[in-house]
Order: sequence, then C-alpha cells, then structure tokens
Amino acid sequence: MTIPSHSDAQPEKRDSSGFVFVFITITLDMLALGLIVPVLPNFLKEMTGGDVGEAAHMIGVFGFFWALMQFISMPIMGALSDQVGRKPILLISNFGQALSNLMTAFAPGFWLLLLSRILSGIVSAVGSTANAYVADTEPKETRAQKFGLLGAAFGLGFILGPAIGGYLGGINLRLPFFVAAGLCALNGVFGLIMLKESLKPENRRPFRWTTASPIGSIQFLGSNPKILRLTLIRGLCDFAQVVYPSTFVLYGFYRYGWESDVAGLTLGLVGLSSMIVQAGLVGPIIRRMGEVSTLILGLSLGALGYGLYAWAPNQYVLWASVPIASLAGIYGAAIQSLLTRQIGPDEQGRLQGAVGMVQAATSMVGPLVFTAIFAWSIAPIRDPSLPGLALSLAAFCLILATLIAATGARQFRADQASATH
Repeated sequence: MTIPSHSDAQPEKRDSSGFVFVFITITLDMLALGLIVPVLPNFLKEMTGGDVGEAAHMIGVFGFFWALMQFISMPIMGALSDQVGRKPILLISNFGQALSNLMTAFAPGFWLLLLSRILSGIVSAVGSTANAYVADTEPKETRAQKFGLLGAAFGLGFILGPAIGGYLGGINLRLPFFVAAGLCALNGVFGLIMLKESLKPENRRPFRWTTASPIGSIQFLGSNPKILRLTLIRGLCDFAQVVYPSTFVLYGFYRYGWESDVAGLTLGLVGLSSMIVQAGLVGPIIRRMGEVSTLILGLSLGALGYGLYAWAPNQYVLWASVPIASLAGIYGAAIQSLLTRQIGPDEQGRLQGAVGMVQAATSMVGPLVFTAIFAWSIAPIRDPSLPGLALSLAAFCLILATLIAATGARQFRADQASATH
C-alpha cells in the first residue's frame, strides 16, 4: 500500500517544484530588467564621457532592439517548446540571461553592450513557454489562478529590481549586472537538477519555420475567430499598459511637479498593488464570477483607473486611483485561461508565442504613439494644455476591449459550459 501512495504523491511534488521554478524565472527576468532602469543612464553617461544626449540616444536604440528581438523570438521560442519541451527553453532563458548580464558588466563600449541587449531580448522571450508550462501542468479549473501568480512574479520583479539596482549601483555601476547574472545562473542550475519536463512525448509537434515566423503566427491567430478576438483584447490591453513606462512619470513631472523620488515611490505603489491583485485576488474572483465576467470587470476597472489618472486634479487623487487601476490586473489571467481552452496541448507553445509576439509589437509601437501624443498635448501652442490625453487614449483602448469582450461573452460562456460536461 505504501508504494502506490508514494507514486501518487510524486506528480504533486513535481508540479509544485516546476511552478516554483517558472515563477522564479519570470521574477528574475523582470528583476534583471528592473536592475537596469536606475543604473543604465549613469552607466551610459560614464561610457560616453558624460554626454547625456548620446546616452539618451543609446537607451532608445537598446530599447528598440530589445523589443524587436522579443517580437521575433516569442513565436519561435513558443513553437520550439512544442517540439523539444518546455524545460530546455526555460533553461536557455536562465543561462542566456546570465551570459547577457555578464556581457553588460564587462562591456567596454557600445557594440558589445548592444549585443548583450539583443541577447537579452532573445532569451527573455520566455513568457510564452512559461504560460505553456502552466497549461501543461494545471487543470483548466485552476489555470487562471496560476496565471495570476505569474502576473505577480512580474510585479515582484518590477518592485525589487529598481530598488536593488539603485542600491547596488551606488556601490558600483557594474555590480547590479554581476548580481543579476549570478541569480539567473543559480536558478538555471536549480532547474537543471529539479525541473521535470511538462510536455508529454505524444503531445509534441514538429517545429516549422514557416509557422513560427511572425507572418505564420499572424495567420495562426487569424485562423480561429475566438483566438483572434481574445488576442485583439489582449493587444489593446498591452498597448494601454505601455503608457506606464513611456509617459506616466513624465505626466507626473509636468502636471504635479514630481521629483525622481516621488516618481519612484509612485511606481513602487503601482507594482505593489499589481502584485497584491495578481497573487491574492485573481483566484477568488474567478472562482466566484467565472473567467468571462472577471475579464469584463477587469477591463472596466482598468478603463476607469486610467480615466481617473488622466483627469486627477492633484496627485492625491491619482494615488487613490492606483488600487482601482491595479484591479484591472484580474483580466490578464482570465484572458490567458480562456486562450488555453481554445487549442490542444500540442500547440500551447505556438499559441502563447504568437500572443507574446503581439505584446512585443505593442512594446515597439506604444512608446512612439504615447510620447508623441504627450508631446503634442503639452506643446507651447496648446492652450490649455492636455497632459492627460495619452492616459485618456489608454482608457479608450480598455473601453474598446470591454466592448469586444462583452460581444463575445455568450459564446465563451457556452464553450466553458460544454467543456465541463
């Protein structure tokens, strides 16, 4: 009797350790990015002999190429994980991030630094594989909660990264990159030893470049109307979220006279609120309301939150709006869970990679759009100025996403009901 009992306990232990590894991997990806935020400007100023303009130009070039590599690599990594399994891709991400950070730490000039950012963009395109791992190991009823916890991993990395990076950068500008490299390497070793493969051999699918390319991924998304609808909703949400890194701090500087410390604390509040929502509220809300209603509620709250940001008469109203805007985070897990229901186990990686490609595209286009709108809205000839216009666009995107979700709600509920019977 003890032998069956022992074997019965094994899958539970495997699934638990696997998800812990995936959670840490996502956290470290965000942590590695967050470490750079407070350090990179001064790092580049030092590299350019104090030329702030040249440093700003280099930051723009690095950001573009990083997002471009994400756009190209997301579908490739996802589709590749459908053939070779999730574990090799997750390990490549960890050891690749370690190498990228070491290259940054030792970089003597622009070209090696650019190469390290390109490598980081490629190997950090692992969100699709992480989501596919959850789809492999979790029953449909509990996937949304796990997707919520992965969202909390993003929030945790967003909070810890800039704080740790700022402290370590005060000691030495290259130290944060050494620390990030060490953490990624340690997690890679942990995964190499402990992580079990989640994709069964019978559920594997041959890799084809034609289907893993951006064009093939777009065709794949367009071939299923329900997936296309959910991806459009997700794309609008991701586009709206770009307003945070692109113009939110500039908006605070212009409208409320923030200094850097207030801006940092406000972003920390945003990250903390997001993490609380993802880790503690997603599961209970979805269990009570269902995925479709949770999706619509999250989108509506997000639109309200961005609208309050745009027209807050003072910073205190804006800070009070942060929890409302953060509650929008419940839609992410709901979308991911609904997406995984639309496809078989042999294409989960391809699906998540294609959706991730759309997210990467918004990361390239969004900053250009939001910064251009913000600059236009506060131009000297504008009287009165309209500094909240970019945030209003973000709110409009979520209103549009809410309408799209509402029009497809009946069909998604019918699919869920038929899947449970």
